[in-house]
Order: sequence, then C-alpha cells, then structure tokens
Amino acid sequence: MPQPRYERVLLKLSGQVLTGEKDHGISHARIAALCSEIRDVAGLGVQIGMVVGGGNIFRGSEAERAGMDRVSADYMGMLATVINALALQDHLEKLGLHTRVLSAVTMSQVAEPYVRRRAIRHLEKGRVVIMAAGTGNPYFTTDTAAVLRAIEIGADVLLKATRVRGVFTSDPIKDPEAVFLEKVSYLEVINRGLRAMDTTAISLCMENELPIIVFDVNKAGNIRRAIVGERVGTLIGEG
Repeated sequence: MPQPRYERVLLKLSGQVLTGEKDHGISHARIAALCSEIRDVAGLGVQIGMVVGGGNIFRGSEAERAGMDRVSADYMGMLATVINALALQDHLEKLGLHTRVLSAVTMSQVAEPYVRRRAIRHLEKGRVVIMAAGTGNPYFTTDTAAVLRAIEIGADVLLKATRVRGVFTSDPIKDPEAVFLEKVSYLEVINRGLRAMDTTAISLCMENELPIIVFDVNKAGNIRRAIVGERVGTLIGEG
C-alpha cells in the first residue's frame, strides 16, 4: 500500500463542494462520501486539518453587492462556515473519527476557540481539526484563512478541493479553449490572473514556500491520491 507523502495536511473545502447535486445548502450524501475518504486518509496516519467555506449557505460578497454593509456580510459568511464545520464533524464522528471544531469567532457552546497550540496538540493526538469562521476578521476570504491556518499548524501542503480538474488558463466551464495546467508557479498564478486562489492567499504561500494542490474532489479517491504523491490536479509552487 502506498505510504503518505505528507505527514500533516490542510484540506480546504469550498462550501459549494458540500452541495452535491443541489444549488445550495448541504447534501448529507455528499458530506458522507467526503468524510469516508477523509477517514481512509486518517487511517494512513496523516494528521488532517480542515478549513471549509460557507458559500453554499451565504456569500458575503453577494450580499455586499446587494447593498449590505461589508463587515456585517462577512461576519454572516463566517457563521455559515461554522454550520458547515458542525455538519462535517457530525459525519466524521459517526465514522469513528475523533474531531474538534475550532472557531475564530468565539461561540463556546458549539466550538472551541481557535488557538494555534491547541490546534497542533489536537492534530498530534490524531484528531481531525476543523477550523471555522475564517480568520475571524472581515475582508479576508476563506482561501486566505486556509493558507494562514496551514502555515500556523506547520502543514506540509495545502490541498484545495474544487469541482474542476485543477487550474486552467481560463474558466473551463465558460471557455472551451481553456488549457489545463499540471504545474504552475506562484508568480504565474498572480501575473496571469489565474483563478486558483486570491492574491493574498497565493502571496502568503509564496512567502512561506507552502505548496498547493488544486484538484477535483468529486472524483472518488483523489484526496488519498494527492496525499500519497500521485499526480492529481495542479501543483502550485516553485521548483
């Protein structure tokens, strides 16, 4: 059996990944399938941290365009990520995994407060750590939150789970001429305006030499393939 290439990973899930065939909300069947894959990876001895978005429930950017105050909209988006985190926790624990939800916004009745040392200690004890509520600050995306948490916990790689194969030269859904990129540098992502992550997130990865693998999570087994070092999706990094 292939051995894991990475000892500690940060898995970034968009909220849309949790919708399954629906346009919004939570598909429990989709979450169950995801959690089953995460259980298999945890069985390899990999320490798993997770950050999940909230766009399947509420998008702060859309609310702002509709006239809502940006700060209020962003906080509502953070709360949406906590809902998703609790759903993931429930499914993971039903599969026998030990988990902790750590929130950057204090809500002691449903989650522990995010403390870096506490997160690392949970990981060392083999618990899956789901880090919710973004950075706890408005004006930052969950992509940036995922990179920040990955750096803080000393993750070996950031796995960005999406609904497409990886990074393309343009949106493959809208542009049939879009070309898939197997490997790309941080600066190329920024300079070419590739829609992999926002500029702040990519810059943080570049400064801290954190590799990113962008892959299609809807293809069964891709999480494991990425972790054991098989060629999956797009690798963003240097060298």
